[in-house]
Amino acid sequence: MSAIGRAIWFIESHFATDISLDEIAEAAGLSRFHLSRVFGLVTGRSISAYIRARRLSDAARALADGSANILSVALDAGYGSHEAFTRAFRDQFGVTPETVRKQRHVRNIELMEPLRMDDTRQIKLEPPRFEESPPLLLAGLSETYAYGRTEGIPSLWQRFNRHFGNIPSQKGNIAYGVCNDSDAEAGTFRYMAAAEVSAIDDLPGGFSTLKLPRQRYAVFLHRGHISAIAKVAHYVFGTWLPESGLQHAETPDLIERYDERFDPNSGTGVVEMWIPVKS
Repeated sequence: MSAIGRAIWFIESHFATDISLDEIAEAAGLSRFHLSRVFGLVTGRSISAYIRARRLSDAARALADGSANILSVALDAGYGSHEAFTRAFRDQFGVTPETVRKQRHVRNIELMEPLRMDDTRQIKLEPPRFEESPPLLLAGLSETYAYGRTEGIPSLWQRFNRHFGNIPSQKGNIAYGVCNDSDAEAGTFRYMAAAEVSAIDDLPGGFSTLKLPRQRYAVFLHRGHISAIAKVAHYVFGTWLPESGLQHAETPDLIERYDERFDPNSGTGVVEMWIPVKS
């Protein structure tokens, strides 16, 4: 089972009680820092949000089954008051606990079911090569996305591609997709569609810049359609990195590197995934 699979198993076995990030990290065999970042990248949600949603989903089922005392359900879900429970319940499901108890069903709300503990070891992936990259100065368009809501990224690329090839001081013909500034608690990250530049003068409106230091990368190849690249990331962060004896170098989270082997019109070809690592 992958490290994230072990974390999910531990959460599913203990979420009804108070569990700490340290306990989950120990069960997964990862550091607190690495687990927090990787869990969001692999599952699309933060650890705290997942635990909260699982507890509230169990509470919703208890209410639909006719629990007479909402406060007792709230306490079982880890809330110290009826009011705090009601706020969290409404934020999660869009209805109040009283509504679910009265209607005696949960068909109109979206419960958080247990995440599947898929073993990503079955992915057929070539061993990575290692590259020492010089400092990179990137310029492009960036947006903040929730872990599980990345459907806006293709349209970001569509807007960036109108500029690609005509960006002042652009170096080469390689495009970069950079995941950075992960906020594990908020469940968000910053994604940038960019090109390397030698200067930041006269950039198009709305462009931002990012300086990356000289560092070592593990480089994986994704072959096929770009929509499946998340599976590669899941394997790399959930299985390969914890077992590699290396540590994630923290900035950036990862880089997607698009060269002449990738066809942006069809979304198919070869994409390099660069993971910053340190011993």
